Amino acid sequence: MPRLRFVVAAAAFFALTSVTSAGAQEAAAARPNVLWIWAEDMSPLLGCYGAPNETPALDAFAKRAVVFERTYTPTPVCSTCRSSMMVGAYASTFGLHNHRSSRRPAARINLPDGVKTLPELMRAAGYYTFNLGGKHDYNFVHDLRAMFDSPDGKGFYRPGKAMPWRNRKDGQPFFGIIQVQGGKERRQPATPTDPKRVSIPAYYADHPSVRSFYTRQYDSARVTDDDFKHALAELEKDGLRENTLLVFFTDHGMRSVRDKQFCYDGGLHVPFIMAWPARKDLLPPGTRRPEITSALDLVATTLYAAGVPIPRSMECRTLLGKTYRPRRSIVAIRDRCDFTIDRIRGVRTDRFRYVRNQLTDRPYTQPNYKDVPARQRPGAVFHHIAVMKDLYAKGSLSPGQAWFWADHRPAEELYDHTTDKDETKNLASDPEFAAQLAYHRGLLDAWIEQTDDQGQYPEPFESLKATMQRWRERCVNPEYDAVKKRFPDLAKPREGRR
Repeated sequence: MPRLRFVVAAAAFFALTSVTSAGAQEAAAARPNVLWIWAEDMSPLLGCYGAPNETPALDAFAKRAVVFERTYTPTPVCSTCRSSMMVGAYASTFGLHNHRSSRRPAARINLPDGVKTLPELMRAAGYYTFNLGGKHDYNFVHDLRAMFDSPDGKGFYRPGKAMPWRNRKDGQPFFGIIQVQGGKERRQPATPTDPKRVSIPAYYADHPSVRSFYTRQYDSARVTDDDFKHALAELEKDGLRENTLLVFFTDHGMRSVRDKQFCYDGGLHVPFIMAWPARKDLLPPGTRRPEITSALDLVATTLYAAGVPIPRSMECRTLLGKTYRPRRSIVAIRDRCDFTIDRIRGVRTDRFRYVRNQLTDRPYTQPNYKDVPARQRPGAVFHHIAVMKDLYAKGSLSPGQAWFWADHRPAEELYDHTTDKDETKNLASDPEFAAQLAYHRGLLDAWIEQTDDQGQYPEPFESLKATMQRWRERCVNPEYDAVKKRFPDLAKPREGRR
């Protein structure tokens, strides 16, 4: 049986994963509030990140904050990312790496004894905790009432919603999360973006449908910018801005193929902006930090700012103070997403992106949730995917665009960001880069061994069964065969659905 060697492994691999109470108090002389404004499915489509987009509120905030230019999320899908951010460790360390797992009684996953979530640690330290916006997509058994004083679950934040921090006791600091729409396109601005303005990455054809998708993503980022403006105004109205560590970031990149759910920069590079007016010594306003950073480190940073010791079970480090040490590499993971079984691992270093595809028997574009025909009709959210498939079939894509749509994939990929920021030319077979390939391969091998990456073991039968109970005939990967043999009816569509 695989073992969750989380304490020993994390302590061995991640130096500086705990600080003493005295060290944390360096940051928290007067206990600050901590507020995460957390967007969903959004790449850095902001003016302050160089995108030709109109995001005045976040751009103004960036001028008074620290902009982390190259922050990467630990995983490019929501539930695994959010699970990681709650426990301060990679989802694969605790067996939380399969998207939307632990949803049925027979397949539930409990955290190891003694492991507490970030909100629980903050509550234990006297903080009022809240989650405004309804997203609590965690792949482990959890009690929202133990995590949050106010666990509101009624949709993304919109201007006009009451701020939960007003329910806390006088003088009590708060740790809060405000969930905003990001790239979900639930709302659009009154004046749409001019499609001619948007920038299309090199891995997509510049087709009207692709440009339409990106235009809507720009528009959704503009709505998010307006939501941020209103949330910030509420904070300032209550006189809380000065001693609040305020962070804007997203869970992963935009919800398009080759972005969300994939271990490329498109799925992992996120906006990450942080300010704390009372502690300009820790976060000098108007600063841009170019080093690679992990979004996971926000967990340790939150604890550090609050003066709360960072548990050794966590695989993160503070971005603030004397103990800060830049990372040389950042790992990314992707496993089963809904009914689509995959296993991808990646490593980002300053110059290179390394990707390892464990399951080379299936294409990148194997059956997945975006394949619903209604979603790929003209004008629908994923029509651009149907267009790209058609262009590939016609031989109309460039080599840098076409490889992703082929019926096979390589075991390894390597991209040089000094010449290929959109990751279109795989250098893994180029002898000139053999040393870099070996180096990055070694980084990942060491991480898998030292963290006991749970993705290296087969997904449990009960978990696969639970997935089939939800997705039924859409579960086509061979890993489901054992479930189908014992429960053949699960492979059939539900009555009334064809």
